Amino acid sequence: MKRQLKSPQRVEHIFVRSLSARATKGFVTCGNLRLACALGRSGQRAIKREGDGATPMGSFALRHVLYRADRVSRPRTRLPVSRIRPRDGWCDDPLDRNYNRPVCHPYPATAEHLWRADHLYDLVVVLGHNERPRVKFAGSAVFMHVAGPRLAPTAGCVALQRKDLRKLLALVSPRSRIHIGR
Repeated sequence: MKRQLKSPQRVEHIFVRSLSARATKGFVTCGNLRLACALGRSGQRAIKREGDGATPMGSFALRHVLYRADRVSRPRTRLPVSRIRPRDGWCDDPLDRNYNRPVCHPYPATAEHLWRADHLYDLVVVLGHNERPRVKFAGSAVFMHVAGPRLAPTAGCVALQRKDLRKLLALVSPRSRIHIGR
């Protein structure tokens, strides 16, 4: 008799919680997982503004995964996945027509570089924040990504240790949503 392998549990809801709105650290819970995470340097805010350093509160889709193939292996996930290339960026200029969208460098407006030396973007999940409709100054480049040393605060993203982010990605699907709030 063949022994059937149990497929990993799939989850549709990921919850991000902290002890207060100003806290820069919290926890991500997903199914039976409880993972420490870093939040924005200004904590969490219900009304996100470009450059405020806050992680936006709300419920967002997990759009797709980006990864540095020269540093990490392709993550196991059911989300769409693509490689980060050296010229990849993300427009953070609220007055540009490509605000909160991927772009290629060199880019005439301000845009974050996704190909980074610090390893934070070796593995990135693009969250569906401020996408339809895109509102000027309502925040851009809100990701879930690899955490810095000692879970240092982010510029407004949710960050996890690399191994924890990989565990989480194995459990999510295109129907999964992240719920950020106290």
